[in-house]
Amino acid sequence: MDITALSVSQIVSKIKTKELKAKDVVLTYLTNIDRLDSEIKAYLNVFHDYALKRAEEIDNNPNKKGLLLGVPVAVKDNISVKDFELTAGSKILKGYIAPFDATVIEKIKEEGAIIIGKTNLDEFAMGSSTENSAFFKTKNPVNTEYVPGGSSGGSAAAVKANETLIALGSDTGGSVRQPASFCGVVGLKPTYGRVSRYGLVAFGSSLDVIGPIGKSVEDVAITLSVISGFDLRDSTTAKVPVLNFETYLTGDIKGKKVGLIKEIQNFKIQPEVEEAFRKSLEIFEKNGAEIVEISMPHLKYALSVYYIVAPSEASANLARYDGVRYGFEGNADNLRDFYEDTRTKGFGSEVKRRILIGTFALSEGYYDQYYLKASKVRRIIFEEFKRAFEICDVILTPTSPTTAFRFGEKATPLEMYLSDVFTIPVNLAYLPAISVPFGVDSKGLPIGIQMIGKWFKEEELLNTAYVLQEEAKHV
Repeated sequence: MDITALSVSQIVSKIKTKELKAKDVVLTYLTNIDRLDSEIKAYLNVFHDYALKRAEEIDNNPNKKGLLLGVPVAVKDNISVKDFELTAGSKILKGYIAPFDATVIEKIKEEGAIIIGKTNLDEFAMGSSTENSAFFKTKNPVNTEYVPGGSSGGSAAAVKANETLIALGSDTGGSVRQPASFCGVVGLKPTYGRVSRYGLVAFGSSLDVIGPIGKSVEDVAITLSVISGFDLRDSTTAKVPVLNFETYLTGDIKGKKVGLIKEIQNFKIQPEVEEAFRKSLEIFEKNGAEIVEISMPHLKYALSVYYIVAPSEASANLARYDGVRYGFEGNADNLRDFYEDTRTKGFGSEVKRRILIGTFALSEGYYDQYYLKASKVRRIIFEEFKRAFEICDVILTPTSPTTAFRFGEKATPLEMYLSDVFTIPVNLAYLPAISVPFGVDSKGLPIGIQMIGKWFKEEELLNTAYVLQEEAKHV
């Protein structure tokens, strides 16, 4: 039996019926990590002993239950797991041991999941390639000369390399969907407020969302059912029903309306990605959906808005890393120099760049000119999505304008930022979206198609994604 070929529901079922032991599942994935991760470098920390102990506890428990029973889950290292190191991919947090579990960790543990390790990321989730980690670069398992995407590159790479079955990532401007696209796996960004952010290291508080990465839409749907829900410890969570999302994967989309953004033709897209995108539209038509054109003239401003709003929020959130309370400590005779030494040595160049941009945008004399104006345009983009969803049920775009790029290929920060041009608007508008693999380019690199859903309508979004996933098997 090839354990890595089993889905979440298959593993859970086989463990409940004692056809399979949780320990065998964990050992299979740990063996893959030992064999492959010296090259892929998806993990910052592998929980060998902890994972095996948890598996044995499950096997010895006669009352086996849980939606994720015995399922190995990797966790992006900006999510708190009690008693394990939490670095957020930064030197400034090296050695910090988390004193509590994030809400999503509590939830997956309650459902029997086995946390197998913490995955690599761009420092403080700031990046699109996992080249900005303070520790090492993660490679794309499809072709190790290429980046896995970011910032959840470690999580996406771990799933693709069969080093875990499910991974949790965070998505501030596409950081779950874009690496899922580059690695050829499924990545979901839930509606802002569906999943608690308690225990997530903050980057942009009005943008951050924790989301699952998996091998299939079904696996991601089950995981979403587990991690969703209102949380008193996070005032931004919404009191909306938590559904069993997997039961909505019927494959029936007859009469549904799929939105095609008219302005998408103004963006520079790799020809093979554009061809795959056109084919995906044809598939939805074949399955009974209607393609409707929508206009979003302010979409072109989303990238500019994001790179004012996100760094502004980051500059406020990262002010807490001063070397006094936890993490890396600088060395100086007075407090000002101590702060300066801590942050100079502790933060990487991309984090410093965004802190400076954000601090400038929020400074006296520039707040109205930059942050306030960006917030107003963000609202306009939100309203354009709102109008679009009055005439369509889901909106389709490529996940990224290109497939994965080589390490060091993006010479400037702007070139790097452009890889998130289709994912960023979703975060600005608080919407749910999913990336599903759909073919490969001439180099064999995966292409991802993004579907954007209505607020808190993940069940409809997942069903649409399921249709594309099933059809992709025959393309």
